[in-house]
Formats: sequence, structure tokens, C-alpha cells
Amino acid sequence: MNIKSIIFTIVFVFSVLFFLKNCYRLLKYLKIGKSEARNDRFSARLLNVIKIAFGQQKLLREPLAGMMHFAIFWGFIILLLAIIESMGEGLIPNFNLSFLGPLYPILLAIQELMGIFVLISVLFALWRRYVIRPKRLEVKGHSQFDATLILVLILLIMLSMFGQNTMQILKSDIPVEGRFISKQFAYMFTGLSSDNSKLWFEIFWWLHILIVLGLLNYLPYSKHLHILTSIPNVYLAKLDNRANLKMLNLADETVTKFGASDVEDLTWKQLLDGYTCTECGRCTASCPANITGKPLSPKKIIMDVRARTIEKAPRIVTDQLSFVNGQWLNKNNEIANDELLSKHLIDNYITEDEIWACTTCMSCVQECPVQIEHIDTIMDMRRYLVLNESRFPKELQVVFQNLERNFTPWAFSHASRADWADGLNLSLMSERKEVDVLYWVGCAGSYDERYKKVARAFSKLMQIAGIDFAILGTEEKCNGDPARRAGNEYLAQMLIMDNITTLSKYKFNKIVTTCPHCYNTIKNEYPQFGGKYKVVHHSDFILELINSGKLKPAKIQKNKITYHDSCYLGRYNDIYDAPRKVIKSIPGIKTFEMKRSGDKGLCCGAGGARMFMEENIGKRVNHERTEEALAFHPDVICTACPFCMTMLTDGVKDKEAGEKVYVRDIAELVLEGIEM
Repeated sequence: MNIKSIIFTIVFVFSVLFFLKNCYRLLKYLKIGKSEARNDRFSARLLNVIKIAFGQQKLLREPLAGMMHFAIFWGFIILLLAIIESMGEGLIPNFNLSFLGPLYPILLAIQELMGIFVLISVLFALWRRYVIRPKRLEVKGHSQFDATLILVLILLIMLSMFGQNTMQILKSDIPVEGRFISKQFAYMFTGLSSDNSKLWFEIFWWLHILIVLGLLNYLPYSKHLHILTSIPNVYLAKLDNRANLKMLNLADETVTKFGASDVEDLTWKQLLDGYTCTECGRCTASCPANITGKPLSPKKIIMDVRARTIEKAPRIVTDQLSFVNGQWLNKNNEIANDELLSKHLIDNYITEDEIWACTTCMSCVQECPVQIEHIDTIMDMRRYLVLNESRFPKELQVVFQNLERNFTPWAFSHASRADWADGLNLSLMSERKEVDVLYWVGCAGSYDERYKKVARAFSKLMQIAGIDFAILGTEEKCNGDPARRAGNEYLAQMLIMDNITTLSKYKFNKIVTTCPHCYNTIKNEYPQFGGKYKVVHHSDFILELINSGKLKPAKIQKNKITYHDSCYLGRYNDIYDAPRKVIKSIPGIKTFEMKRSGDKGLCCGAGGARMFMEENIGKRVNHERTEEALAFHPDVICTACPFCMTMLTDGVKDKEAGEKVYVRDIAELVLEGIEM
């Protein structure tokens, strides 16, 4: 081996060992998190990796920035062979991949082309960060330096690669076929002597190798750690119903804390989310709370998890600490409490205002390009505050009391739960015992004066269509969603188990509900507790009745309508088309989409139990959404959710448009469209 090979081997081995040591260090830190199984359904997880990690599906939702990242990502994937070839040169003089035969020139051409794409993309990224300066990329201090340093290092890797290739052509060590861009650069230096070409080749080669190895070892200390963790994180992400909550085992007497006050209370996957955050800000840019001036930033939540993990985990792992009876003990059972250990993720990093501002709309989860699950972490902190410290907004105290006494978030008597149906001649499950459809009315349909009209309209549609259905009446209780999203798992489970006990007494083929929150909870979360049912939202059910000819809207309605997507119907359950098809089935209606619609729709502000809390910071979320709808001068804003109806109705009134614009449910529109 020559001196170059010896030096390269030493540098390479040292760099790889140091990199692996840091990777192992970070893996050890994950061990402070709770266990969680994420190893099922291999093929589905692999498909996610192909679509989201390699296909960059989420990033391409924002085309310009997405294409920039796509070019950088795939540029590096393709240029890995060029890096391997350069490293081979360090061991064997004039090493190359020409043994690939006719494929080699094609490979070289692709590498050259991708190199230019990466250069252009990096320059665009720098221009975007410092000239365009999108709000979601606003960072200060180390984060800004970190992002810039990585981009500059990538730029230097590309420039040194082209410099190396250009000088290699000039010193004529390999054929130039395929290196069509480097060949053009070579024409600019034709006067360079052979000795100088060889010298400059060595300079560019060493620069290229050292920057590549330097970047590799900087990653474990950088936000660009996501280069290493994003593919595993995508593979390990939840596959179905990604924002639905896991069940707490409240009967486990060994558990001394529910929810999470600090990073060791989170799962290893939630800590991995912290490692994986790219700080791109897509989550925060789509967050309705952040858009309207609330302190919540989903990006900050995940960054705080990472910062606290990096701060606390080394102490726990190195000193082999354990948490016993409210105190940290070392391996000698000596008390190890100090300032670092006495701090918590809640209060010291994340405030209560941040935690309670979340509407659980799932837009952060939807937009994240690396499948981070922000809502799980926020909800674990809510659960801790409620179940362990009884710290929650004062309005929730009344809600919890109402749910305990009246089985509804509102102060209405449980005995009046079926009064909405007076005069409709509806059957009760207690009378029928067995029906085709059980209509789950929900608290809004039972008590809210405006939404009672929707419950009545939908019931009339089912009667017109000849559906064999019944209601539970006073046997029905709140589905548990408001309590669960407010962090009161104990109260939620009480309601859930009561409802499952009631449902077990009867036979039915399906449950149909007009409320997306009832729909999501009964369909996706009741199975955790043994309640498995076929659940259908009324938008899908009405569309089925129209398609089968059981409902025939024929009356012309000359209205200009926009449809507002419920988060719990859309992002939670992927139901976007059915409500729109129902609306379009009515003759004469003209529809238009708001700027933020479909899976990019803006929350009404009522989810996550925010329906029952005051909004004292920033602009009201429902005002933001209402203004977006009113900008198109509609006659009707259509919904398929009682929470959305309340928030939009209030928004229209507040904007003094109540006499011009009506908020209607799809069931009401269809009923009006049927000639009776």
C-alpha cells in the first residue's frame, strides 16, 4: 500500500468507528422510553417506505420545495456509487467501476446529471431560506447554522466531485465517455499541465472524501439526523387510524403515573420521532392553532422532545438510574435527584397553553414527510395533566361533571335524550331488539337545538328509503370522545364500557351516525375495549341510498355551495368524496372548493375537546375558516359534522353574514331535494 492508501484507510476506519459509536449512543438513549410493538404487517410497512420515504409522497404535496428535496435525496442515492468509486481510489490507484462494461458510461452520465440537479437544488434551498424566507422555516441560533452548514457541505461535496472528475479527465486516467458535464469543465483548463492536473485531482479527491466523512459524522449531532432515521421512522409508523389513541390500562395497580410528564414516560417510538424531525415546519404551517396565533407549534413540541431526550437520557443511561417512589436512584440505590432530573418536559419545555391549544385535527400528522405522530405525544401530556395533577382548563370541570352525571358534555337531563324524536314515530332498540340499522344519534343530535334538525332530517330520509332502523334513546350515552381528547381516560373508558354493555344486548347489522366524532370513536377505538361493529357515517349511507335509487333528489336547488371537511371524517377516516357526491346529486346546485380543502382542509376549531373550551389567545379558528368560505360569496356552507356546524354557524353570525349565508348539513339538503 502507498502512503495515500495508508492515510485514507486510517481516516476511513476512524470515521466509520466514530460514526457507529454515536449511532449506538443514540440508540441507547431510546431505551429510556417505554416499550411499544411496531413490527407487524411487514408488506404494508415496506409499501409505506416505498411511497413516502423513497417516493417522497408527502414532500411533493408542496410541489416546488418537494421537487427540490426529491432531487437532493435521489441525487445522493444515485451518487453513492460515485462516492464508493472515489473511496476505492483511496485504496487502489486509478480504481473505477469500468468493469460494468457498457453500463459504466450510462452510470457516469446519470451521476453527472444528478450532480447538476443537486447543485441547483441546494442553491435554490439557500436562496429560499435566506431570500424568500417562508415562515415555517424560521429558526434561530444553532438550527439556522445547522441547516446552512449541511447545505454548504452538500454544495462542497458536489463541487469537489466535479473538480475531481474534471481533473481526472485532464490527467487521462479513465475514458471520458459519460462524463459529459465534467468534460465541458475540462475544456476550460486545457492549458493545465499533467503534473498540475494530478496535483489538483488529489486536492479535490481529498476534499471530497474528507467532507463526505465529515458530514457523515456530523449527522448524529445535527437536525439532519433524519437522513439516517427517516426511513426507519416511516417503516415504524402507525398504519391505520394514525391519530387514534391507545388504551391505558387503568386497572394496573403497579402503574404510578398515567400519561407523560417527561421523556421517559413516552415510548421509544415517540423519542425516535424527536430524532427524525427535519424542522421543515410543514406541521406548524398547517396547524390551525398556530395559524391563528396560539402558542402551539407541533414542530416545537417534537424538537423539545428531542432536546430533552439528548439532555436527560445520557444521565439515566450512563449512571444507570431508576425511578422509584418519586425519586431517581442510582445503581447503588442512592438518591440522584438534581436540577437536571427535577426538570420536566411539561412546564420546563412545553407549556400548558401549548398542550391545550391542540384541536387534534391531525393536519400535523398528515403533512409530516417522515410520519411523525405529534398528537400521541400531546395527548399523553394531556392525560398526565388530567389524571395525575388535575390540571386542565376550568371549563372542562363542568364538562367532566356533566359527562359523569348526565352522560353528555352539556347540562341537559339524561331523561330528555330522546325528546328530539317527538312526532317522528321512531322505534327504540329496547322495543325491537333486532334491526338492520342502529342510528347512533350522538349528544349534539340529541340536545343541540340546531343539530336536532339534522337528526330529524336524517331520520326522515331513512323512513323515506324504507330502512329498518331504531335508536337507543335514553340508553345511549356520550361515546367518550370529548373526555378522551381532553385527557380524562378514566371518564372516557367508563362511558365506552357502558355503551358497549348496552350495545351487547341488541342485534343489528350496522351502526350509522351523523357525527364524525362518534363515527371515529365507535369504529376505530371501541375495538380496543371489545366493541367491534360495522360503523357507517351518514354521508356514505346517504350516498348508498341515492346510488341504489332509494332516495331520489329531484327538486332543483339553485344554490352556490362550498363543503367544509370535518377533520374526524376526512383526515381520520379518509372520507372526502362521499359528502361531495351527495351534494352534487341534487339538481341545480353549483359547488366550489375553498383554498384549503380535502386533506388540506382547515379545522373548524372544535376538535380535541376545544368545542367546550374558551379561545382566549389569538384569532378564533372558526373565524379563520368562516372568512375563507365567505370570500367566495356562497349561499350555503355545507357540513357533515355537528361540531363543524356549530363553529361555522357561530362564525357566520360573528361575521354578520347570517341573513345571507346558511350553514346546512348534507342530510338537510337531500331532504329538501326530494319531492314528497
